[in-house]
Amino acid sequence: MNEPHIDASSTNLDPKVAGLLCYALSFITGIIFLVLEKKSSFVKFHAMQSVLVFGLLTVANIFFSWIPFIGWIGTLIVGLLSFVLWIVLMLMALQGRWFKLPFIGDFAEQQANNFK
Repeated sequence: MNEPHIDASSTNLDPKVAGLLCYALSFITGIIFLVLEKKSSFVKFHAMQSVLVFGLLTVANIFFSWIPFIGWIGTLIVGLLSFVLWIVLMLMALQGRWFKLPFIGDFAEQQANNFK
């Protein structure tokens, strides 16, 4: 698979490190890098994917917490999924990979390209 070039970040960080930091504090650092990053499509992609993925997982976690008796199973599953995705996505960004999650990754790439 031939991945696009990684362009320099306007944050003066290595773009791979900036990509990793997009996931560091869930969607919060994703939003921060969406606002700060002006040049690197690599960093903007990872920032947007972080916002979408962890935003949806947070909403799912809140939803399951409202379900009596069996909701704890859903929150447990979402929590484990969140932790695994958090580690995997940070490692992929640090390796310089444009790792796109199914469905969300393509949408994140489109939205990141529109975000100025």
